[in-house]
Amino acid sequence: MWQVSITASPETEAAAVQLLQHAFRLPAAVYCDARTGKTTVSAYPSSPLPNPRLLRADLRRALRRLPRANPGVRSPRLIVKKLPRQNWAHSWKRHFQPLQIGRRLLIKPGWSRRRPRPGQRVVRLDPGLSFGTGHHPTTSFCLQQLAAARRQGTRQSFLDIGTGSGILAIAAAKLGYSPVHAFDSDPESIRVSRQNAKNNRVQHRVQPRRRDLTRLPAQSRRQWDVICANLLADLLAGQAQKIRDLLKPGGQLILAGILRSEFRGLRNIFLTAGLTLAESGVNKDWQSGRFVLAPIE
Repeated sequence: MWQVSITASPETEAAAVQLLQHAFRLPAAVYCDARTGKTTVSAYPSSPLPNPRLLRADLRRALRRLPRANPGVRSPRLIVKKLPRQNWAHSWKRHFQPLQIGRRLLIKPGWSRRRPRPGQRVVRLDPGLSFGTGHHPTTSFCLQQLAAARRQGTRQSFLDIGTGSGILAIAAAKLGYSPVHAFDSDPESIRVSRQNAKNNRVQHRVQPRRRDLTRLPAQSRRQWDVICANLLADLLAGQAQKIRDLLKPGGQLILAGILRSEFRGLRNIFLTAGLTLAESGVNKDWQSGRFVLAPIE
């Protein structure tokens, strides 16, 4: 087994994920160190690399183009090394510890023996198979808001736009949202998120579908009580009105995946679309927000 990793900045993280997924046709795992803010994007191809030296050269050429698109951003570092399977497994166990989201949710890998608190719902996610594990600041914000928005004893629908590993949709199902829908434009994401839903025994309630937000009808027949969109800022900005129209009056929209430098402009776009910013969270270079659409009087 091989480990191909890129140490990325927030500005180059999404590009690093796309680069590795395109190179190996595998989901790229993203690990964000909460203490240092350092992000590492990794792929783990199990088959022998045809020419490691040539692969390094090709990837480095691609990486050198990233700083030019983002002035002032340090060039990402590339690491390619052979990794025994047993070391790979122990590496995940060392880095990915259970994550507690308030009193409502516990995100943990399959090898963890951590027991939930009374009333706490458990989402099992093994990072080696997934696009997101909840440890990234943007995903963590979404999970916190998702748990806080759940009103016990009421029926609330949930839509996950850009589902990735399926973690938000699975958490929503565990919290009692119904119905729960999720989609992503990446076929590998759909495969992984469906497997994760099955591992969590919610496959009958969470069935991610492959869809492209940009190609959805301008006006939707269906609307949702709570929507999470953990996407790139450019995509959120370009599809703001469409996303807003998917939200029920009085509904909540959770936006993440946004750099602090991009948040103000994006906030203004959604304010113009008729939403109000109810809460914002900042974690190092990332900023996320929960918006509310006014109810019909």
